[in-house]
Amino acid sequence: MKADHGGCFTDGEAPRLAGVHHLKLPVRDLARSEHWYARTLGYRRAAEFWEGDELAGISMVHPDGGPELALRLDPARTEASAGFDYFSIGVPDHAAIEALAAHLDGLGERHGGVHRGMKAWILPYLHDPDGHEIRFLTIEGFASYNPDHVMRSESSGDILAAAKRRSERPST
Repeated sequence: MKADHGGCFTDGEAPRLAGVHHLKLPVRDLARSEHWYARTLGYRRAAEFWEGDELAGISMVHPDGGPELALRLDPARTEASAGFDYFSIGVPDHAAIEALAAHLDGLGERHGGVHRGMKAWILPYLHDPDGHEIRFLTIEGFASYNPDHVMRSESSGDILAAAKRRSERPST
């Protein structure tokens, strides 16, 4: 039996997709953002986008499975998007997300710590130099979606409130 999703695609009818091609963020300063993503997460420049004589954007790749990341010089959009978590980056498992948290701690980067989420471990409240929130979730989880039943989280607000408080503490 096909699930009713309000007139949307149901089993067998949805178009074929293949994950996220790349992430794109507006930034105020390309050099500063490139340095932060390289230092913090290991990204490296792979392509440049020029408009006349001005470097308008770059594309960065990750050496170990992270999604391609494009940074676009756009100060006005940067201001409007600061503080919002537009995406979450996948991390293989609990051990890897704990190692990432320790790595960030070693760099003095504030974050919300690792918490058990609705279906996976989450590390929220890492912010890049422009204030974009970057969240990480484990690909290996403890629950999976069932298209016939919508999952419901009763504690996500509490988890994120505790994580936010942790991220606001001074770094040690």
